[in-house]
Amino acid sequence: MKQTTMLAMILAGGRGSRLKDLTNKVAKPAVSFGGKYRIIDFPLSNCANSGIEVVGVLTQYESVQLNSYAAAGRNWGLDSRDSGVYILPPREKADEGLKEYRGTADAISENIDFIDNYDPEYILILSGDHIYKMNYAKMLSFHKEHKADATIAVIGVPKKEASRFGIMNTADDGRIIEFQEKPKQPKSNLASMGIYIFNWKLMRRMLLADMKNENSHHDFGKDFIPTMLKEGKSLYAYKFKGYWKDVGTIDSLWESNMDLLDDDSELDLADASWRIYSEDAPELPQYIGPEAEVGSAYITQGCRVEGKVDHSVLFTNTTVGKGAKVVDTVLMPGAEVGDGAKVTRALVADGVKIGAGAVVGSAKSEEVLLVAEDIPGKE
Repeated sequence: MKQTTMLAMILAGGRGSRLKDLTNKVAKPAVSFGGKYRIIDFPLSNCANSGIEVVGVLTQYESVQLNSYAAAGRNWGLDSRDSGVYILPPREKADEGLKEYRGTADAISENIDFIDNYDPEYILILSGDHIYKMNYAKMLSFHKEHKADATIAVIGVPKKEASRFGIMNTADDGRIIEFQEKPKQPKSNLASMGIYIFNWKLMRRMLLADMKNENSHHDFGKDFIPTMLKEGKSLYAYKFKGYWKDVGTIDSLWESNMDLLDDDSELDLADASWRIYSEDAPELPQYIGPEAEVGSAYITQGCRVEGKVDHSVLFTNTTVGKGAKVVDTVLMPGAEVGDGAKVTRALVADGVKIGAGAVVGSAKSEEVLLVAEDIPGKE
């Protein structure tokens, strides 16, 4: 069912510095995931599957590849006469000379005219760097039923990890009564997913006021949510049950890819009832050699495997040479592991070549090793 009353805005402009060399040349939402996808495919596919026709993608750092990729709305069926994916980079501010968004709310403020063109009743704010499947139409129904001014999607997290998130404390009916930003002593485990539905007329007034506030961080979590609670607005928490992961670090990106190997994982990319769409790619042959040993593995098309692969994810066009051993590892598109090389507990970046006989990573390491440069083989 089409959601003609709600427009979506995806915040896709973060630097992604915690992903280190992976985001030196590409924006975080354009980073590869799950064999043949990119991170941005998930919120865009969720929008398409939820019947949302108009999506704005707010880009900023290293955005050339992301802009060209996301602008092809046909990948997600968002290219009809009444639908589209629109790329919205920051504009230079006349008084400051800046050409970047100052915060999550400022990114929306800078694009009020774009939103006004569609005159939506509701606006959906999304992050461009989370892996999950979610029906936003159900969240909108919840928002309407509770006559909310704003609805925030939350997910239960382990209490020991709650201090890493914005935490919502709620009444029995789900109404938010307190918001704690990364609290040392959290009162609940309901973490904000960075997914918001606002009534557009109210949000528009707040954005215009915020633009004039020199003391504001221009941020939804730091400014808007506390202000709305203080003013007695009606805020509700929408409890999401399902797979969700913020893949903003090397470890979390590796973990989320590894979740694809778990038969009981809620992250099912083969689920035809809620497809994750991506760019159209030609069918590529896959080669598993006669001496290859393949254990638990997620191997995408175009891969060539002649060595041993276990508990690993191989993206498109990766190669594992003869006698090589790849364990607990993610090989991103075009990565090559030479003959006799051993790679353990690592994330190997796009196109990186690991030479013959090289030994990379360790099963004993607490952190996943990012391999972002070619490694020479042993002579």
